[in-house]
Amino acid sequence: MIFPQLLVAGIFILVVVALIFTRFRASMVFFAAAGSCFLLGLVPAESVLQKVANPGLVTLVALLLASVGLEKARWLRAISTGLIDGSLRGSLLRLTGATALCSAFLNNTAVVAALASSVKAQRHLPAVKLLLPLSYAAVLGGTLTLIGTSTNLIVNSFVLDRGLPGLDFFAFFPIGLAAALVGLVVMLLCNRLLPEGEAVEEPAAEYLLEAEVVENSPLHGKSVEQNGLRQLETLYLIEIVRAGQVISPVAPTEVVRSGDKLIFSGDVRDLGRLQEIDGLRLFALEDETLDLNLTEVVIAPSSSIIGQTLKSCNFRTRFDAAVVAIRRGGEKLSGKLGDMELHAGDSLLLAVGADFRHHLNIDKNFYVISGNKVQRQLSLRDNWLLGLGFAAVVSGAALGYFSLLKGLVVLLGGMVGLGIVTTAELQRRFPFQIWVIIASALVLAEAFSGSGLANTLAGGLRNLVEGWGPMAALVGIFLLTLAFTELMTNNAAAALIFPLAWSLAESFGVNWMPFIMAVAYGASASFLTPFGYQTNLMVQNLGGYHLRDFARAGLPLSIAYSITVLFLLPIVFPFHP
Repeated sequence: MIFPQLLVAGIFILVVVALIFTRFRASMVFFAAAGSCFLLGLVPAESVLQKVANPGLVTLVALLLASVGLEKARWLRAISTGLIDGSLRGSLLRLTGATALCSAFLNNTAVVAALASSVKAQRHLPAVKLLLPLSYAAVLGGTLTLIGTSTNLIVNSFVLDRGLPGLDFFAFFPIGLAAALVGLVVMLLCNRLLPEGEAVEEPAAEYLLEAEVVENSPLHGKSVEQNGLRQLETLYLIEIVRAGQVISPVAPTEVVRSGDKLIFSGDVRDLGRLQEIDGLRLFALEDETLDLNLTEVVIAPSSSIIGQTLKSCNFRTRFDAAVVAIRRGGEKLSGKLGDMELHAGDSLLLAVGADFRHHLNIDKNFYVISGNKVQRQLSLRDNWLLGLGFAAVVSGAALGYFSLLKGLVVLLGGMVGLGIVTTAELQRRFPFQIWVIIASALVLAEAFSGSGLANTLAGGLRNLVEGWGPMAALVGIFLLTLAFTELMTNNAAAALIFPLAWSLAESFGVNWMPFIMAVAYGASASFLTPFGYQTNLMVQNLGGYHLRDFARAGLPLSIAYSITVLFLLPIVFPFHP
């Protein structure tokens, strides 16, 4: 029995290393690990097929598909009106409260994307003071209900896989509400830890953009200063790329040559200044097929273009859009735009063509923050029908009249029947990567338990904390999950720690609820880095935040959240019910 345990331990270690230290997609890592367990005979084929059709997993998929229609509703735009005024404290309270409430029932990413547009558009307060609290509020709101975040549904999938009844719709509410209230208070008190900014600041001011000196340009042979390239008020010439070589910093006496790529940093609202310079070309702005009403997008973590360059991924052809400028949080970028490797969370400013909004791959690769809307807006009738239908599903599932899965299937059928969503949209938005991660994690969990490794580790950990009892083990599980979610993603952290938490509860002979809830709340505690949660990644670029900003603003929130959760867990979910 030792050899299978060593095999499974090796696979788990490789999974953790790959998730933390490599750029492999989480779905690829989990799929490779699950495939290894199957090929090595650690998990039979029948079990693998059962994991793929796990009821909790199917429910999560159905909810994410239903969110495709919910994102089109006018609710969030209506809610965003009037949230922000001249009072920072009042605006924070309204914005974070509304965000947390919406995130308890709607897709967190959609909530943040919709409200971020309002935050950026307003001129009462610095957006940098509001965007990070917006993301944190979405994280906190997700802990209120079963459908508030995919992490809760993942934990529910593991519970159902054990042959037990699923978690109640509001099982998370008592602790989640307390943690959310404490978190909102901490954000109000500690907002001064966020960077300072001006009320009229424009986040696009940190974009990097590129222009080319054309053949026979009047700029050729003259210095930077002679060409007036030093007198641009809000655009700064930071580099010249010439024959593959980067010239930086650029001296006023540097002579400009035809074919030079001039790399500017500054306020993209002043693009017109570059267009007025004779002999300088901005390709995207000269293409008459592209709309100059620029659209801002953020690259999604699931995007297929991550790790590629604009050239290698054929961006213009693929999306019917050209990248005018690029921004990566507060990080300094260098080089030609076309040769720059794209990262998750990068902000792109696009000049888009007529077919941009009709491309099937836009919402799979980007979060559209501003500019042309990709999705059509619903009529007043459809808004009411969708709202009533969703409320009926949530109420019926919460009261136990029917399962959440059944309600979501009916809701999806109604949305397709009314034309709110199309089958093509559902096919395009199918959450394949999440499905692979969770199904694979369920396979790994069976290998972890079936090999005896879970019991071996749980027994060792129990002996280690024997003198302190199950509470010490509970704290350890929570903190381990919290650390993992900051280093990888919340979903991956929950999937990896759940089997160990379950085995620990069994080894102590206590109720498993506090342990698995510790995993759920720990996996949602992503406040210290932008990597663990999608909304953190979104606002990182929109607000120009550095990693230190997350650490400084998130640390008091993480501590307060952790203390609240750990204090209430054994009270709400006793070890011996």
